[in-house]
Amino acid sequence: MNKKEQFKLTEESHYRIISIGGRDTSLETEGIFKGYANLFIDEGGLIMELGETHGELQGKMRLIPLHAILSIDVLDAKKDDKKDDTKDTNHYYG
Repeated sequence: MNKKEQFKLTEESHYRIISIGGRDTSLETEGIFKGYANLFIDEGGLIMELGETHGELQGKMRLIPLHAILSIDVLDAKKDDKKDDTKDTNHYYG
């Protein structure tokens, strides 16, 4: 990874996320990243489709608040095919 390249989560990639669970415990989520969600006014989260390690919950969606994430393991990263939307656009308003 060069200096200009930044890491970002890509949709349909396989991740293992450790997050804050209950009191003095952590929660492990393994599955496919489906995207981001807005929670309340100023909070966001990750949407994960649970994998086979979750038994009967496999295929269900889990929303993990960003503030609760402790670590993210990349198990299988897909290439990001989305074009960069940050290109400058010149506008003239008269």
